[in-house]
Amino acid sequence: MLYFKTLFYELGASPTAHELDKDPEGREMERALRALGSSNPAVPAVFVGGSYIGSAKDIISFHVNGSLKQMLKDANAIWL
Repeated sequence: MLYFKTLFYELGASPTAHELDKDPEGREMERALRALGSSNPAVPAVFVGGSYIGSAKDIISFHVNGSLKQMLKDANAIWL
């Protein structure tokens, strides 16, 4: 999780992270992730602008191809 927080900070965003095993609402969040269609939700589950964009593998792919930064811009999470 630390890598992804660092990546978002380096891109100029201020991420909010919820550690399901430490958050009092963690079980409810896990159920919500399951409702997205996965019987075994991948974490980290990353949302940008309120929309689910994927798991760790997806975030790396988006970063490598340059689309993550545009997603953050489109969601007004960064202003570069």
